[in-house]
Amino acid sequence: MEPLDLTLLRSFVAVVEGGSVLSAAARVGRSQSAVTMQIQRLEDVVGRPLFRRDGRSLKPNAAGEELLLHARRLLRLSNEALATLRRADAAGLVRFGVPEDYAAYLVLPALAKFAQAYPLAEIELICEPSTALLDRLEGGQIDLALVTRYPHQPFAVLRKERFVWAASAEHEPWLRDPLPVALFEAGDIARRYAVEALQATDRDYRLVCSSRSLHGLIAVAQAGLAVIGLAESSVPQTLKHVGLQEGLPSVPMFDLSLISAPMEMAKPALALRDFLSAHLSNREALD
Repeated sequence: MEPLDLTLLRSFVAVVEGGSVLSAAARVGRSQSAVTMQIQRLEDVVGRPLFRRDGRSLKPNAAGEELLLHARRLLRLSNEALATLRRADAAGLVRFGVPEDYAAYLVLPALAKFAQAYPLAEIELICEPSTALLDRLEGGQIDLALVTRYPHQPFAVLRKERFVWAASAEHEPWLRDPLPVALFEAGDIARRYAVEALQATDRDYRLVCSSRSLHGLIAVAQAGLAVIGLAESSVPQTLKHVGLQEGLPSVPMFDLSLISAPMEMAKPALALRDFLSAHLSNREALD
């Protein structure tokens, strides 16, 4: 019995996910005719057709659906094996700090990709405000941190994040007077920027909640108790962005910096630093 060729399986999965040979060809870096020949070769190996026509798209038939399960598993195992062998020198623990409002929506997707590329690296995630993370870095308690940069700090800017106001569309708390506002606890740069922006307007406001927890602020907003101020990447789809039209002031963008501990970094930490630098940078906003 002839074994399954991973190259053929990779093109097969690309056709399934792209819905056409043209799309698959762009994904795998081959010509359309080459991909067509690969699919024909794979069908010869398994002894049955794998696709059916659905309008202009190609859809896997019953045999194709069955093969797809195995193909994805085999390709994943192949990628993991190669990553393990190639990245063996990046094995070990990385202590990485990030504020909670950046963790869930901005950082975790990048960490998931890092884990696939560096399967032997173990990440210990510490979620604290930026000021606390800088203290931990100075004390050698963590290896790396993504922090919000204050204007006076000399750190290089990796990424800019937009500050936005958000609220429950159902409850419309922005219509109340004074404006009910919920923010992070004192000492957080987002709170400072929000308060300065509110104080520069003529609108009365009252602070109804201070929380250290991102999820606590989101819960307050979802209950309709207040308008909250967050980094744009932290706002869930359940909340409405509000701004000048609703009487909320604009707030400066945040500068995010990736800071290393003041000591020689181990290879796993260096790998994570380089990976996050490449995957989190929004250069178009920095130019």
